[in-house]
Amino acid sequence: MHCKDFNLYEKLIEHKASVAVLGLGYVGFPLAIEFAKRFRTIGYDISSERIEELRGTFEEAIDITFTSNVADISDASLYVISVPTPVDENKNPDLNQLLESSAVVGKCLSPGNFVVYESTVYPGCTEDKCIPVLEKVSGLVCGDDFKVGYTPERINPNDAKHTLTNTVKIVSACDDEALDCIANIYNNIVDAGVELVSCIKVAEASKVLENTQRNVNIALMNEMAMLFSAMDIDMTEVLKAASTKWNFVNYSPGLVGGHCIPVAPWFLVSAALERNIDMRLVKMSSLVNDDMASFIVQESLKRIDTIVKSAEQPIRALVMGYAYKENIDDIRNTLVEPIVKQLEEASMEVDIVDPFVNPAKAKAMYGRDLKLKPEAPYDLIMVTVAHDCYIDLDNDYFMSIARSNKSLLVDIRGIYKSKVKTLNYYSL
Repeated sequence: MHCKDFNLYEKLIEHKASVAVLGLGYVGFPLAIEFAKRFRTIGYDISSERIEELRGTFEEAIDITFTSNVADISDASLYVISVPTPVDENKNPDLNQLLESSAVVGKCLSPGNFVVYESTVYPGCTEDKCIPVLEKVSGLVCGDDFKVGYTPERINPNDAKHTLTNTVKIVSACDDEALDCIANIYNNIVDAGVELVSCIKVAEASKVLENTQRNVNIALMNEMAMLFSAMDIDMTEVLKAASTKWNFVNYSPGLVGGHCIPVAPWFLVSAALERNIDMRLVKMSSLVNDDMASFIVQESLKRIDTIVKSAEQPIRALVMGYAYKENIDDIRNTLVEPIVKQLEEASMEVDIVDPFVNPAKAKAMYGRDLKLKPEAPYDLIMVTVAHDCYIDLDNDYFMSIARSNKSLLVDIRGIYKSKVKTLNYYSL
């Protein structure tokens, strides 16, 4: 007969139990660090390279151990799963890492344990996909022998203002007993407190709604940018004027990449199709954002058409920025890659530089060889992200790497609108 002692919170406080965080990326790593400031914590990742990178950095200062050995997490009492949940080439949810992590935890589960999921999923995924794996592998029953909760991650990479500790945590669980315990645990690490919801599906839905709302609003701005560009209207000035009304929400046009905003909408589309619902707005918004790479390339090619026609040497392009957003090394779902590919298809020689991106990562993920620095001269210079080290660049810098003043600077984020005077210039 199984022991059903679910008094986990007190055990963690008294250091009689430990937390295991599975997945030490941009979500799991800061989560593990915050847990370790209060509780005994083990950070687990399947990548031995990632573990070696982390070992020695925090282990002496707080109560944490990093490992890639499953045996090291077998005695934990709380398992927190924060692994990536991408979509596949057909835009369907790819749950492989999530279900594999569930199986790993299932092998470790003992009566009285808790499992909390933080990965972004569609509503119903935790209960329909993850819990059955836990039960099958462990031989235990959720609710009776172990508890499950879901608290969606809300990490914004490289955002010092909105952090794990000062952002309200949404908490849900399989029953009231689990909800109370998990809420107490997260209240220990999240200063902003927790928002309790009635069921796991509500918590799952809230996360995908957050991302989908941003995706739809950015898509609207992108379509407006396409129209206003054709009408020779300055989008930046339009936004400034519209923002003077109290209820206008100021989103900007641009490239939508990364692991969250372009992914979560497709989770909803997939879940809706299973229920014979066509989420036309959500789907079209994602398609609009995906098309921005092609739009930017076409607008750039139109503006250097005279250079292309009169060129006696290959047209050379420099792309500054390969990450999907500023000041990070994340290149997952970066729309810069299709931009580079389309420039090459237009017979351009393309160099890519990004001080934040590991060249080995770009090579492994996309087969790209990044340059350590620009190798001028260039006919087209495209700045895709607002890295801090790019902000203070000026007209003199771009002239120094341009082939001539007929070269084109494409400033996707509008950083240099008031700075560039002697180059051809284009921005959304």
